[in-house]
Amino acid sequence: MTLDQTTILDSVEARRPVPGVYKVYKRQQAAVSRRDLYPVTVFYACYSIILLTLGLRTAHPYLAIGFYLAGLPVWTFCEYIAHRYVLHFSYFRTSKKLYKRLILKYLSRFHWEHHLRPCDGKHINGELQDLLPLFAVTAPLSFLFPLFTMPMLLAGLTQAYVIEEWIHHSVHFYNFRGRYFKYIKKHHFYHHTSPGQTMGYGLTNGFWDRVFKTSYPKHVRERLYGRKIVSARHRVVT
Repeated sequence: MTLDQTTILDSVEARRPVPGVYKVYKRQQAAVSRRDLYPVTVFYACYSIILLTLGLRTAHPYLAIGFYLAGLPVWTFCEYIAHRYVLHFSYFRTSKKLYKRLILKYLSRFHWEHHLRPCDGKHINGELQDLLPLFAVTAPLSFLFPLFTMPMLLAGLTQAYVIEEWIHHSVHFYNFRGRYFKYIKKHHFYHHTSPGQTMGYGLTNGFWDRVFKTSYPKHVRERLYGRKIVSARHRVVT
């Protein structure tokens, strides 16, 4: 073996990950992510529970439950729109408009760092202050309507936001065996690839991707989810 060959082999060996080191790194970053996620969870979940309790004590408890539950699908639409049109709206870079430059500075750039370092605990979930200004405006405005309507809808939205943040956290750090988590992990991780970053904007589901034509191509879905169409007459699910 020549000296050059020995040098190359030593270089490759030096770059080879040490067994177990990556697992330790992920555990450390998961803890970092959870530290940011706990205040978000406590604040918004407590608000949601308090409002739901008050809503159930009104003269229209069933309407209150209906508006509260409506917050869940409404949030999935909000997460899709925000992910696609705010976090991935790259032409903000050249815009002279103030609000677009602020979005790039505080939201889009943060999200691209998440794509570059998908297991960095500081770039997985939002922090409490991120949506607090928006919440400080929408929460008082919701009380312009009866308690069992818009306040309940916002309470459902905030709870759905907490659920979405934990789902995103679990996708990056855990390997749950449930069918849903296997699906959403494949769905989201393909979004982190180069060909997938302009598709698959749903963080908790792929429904709005299908509605707005940003779902993955058929051959990608077959490879991700294990479904393959053999022919027009015979369909086999593997």
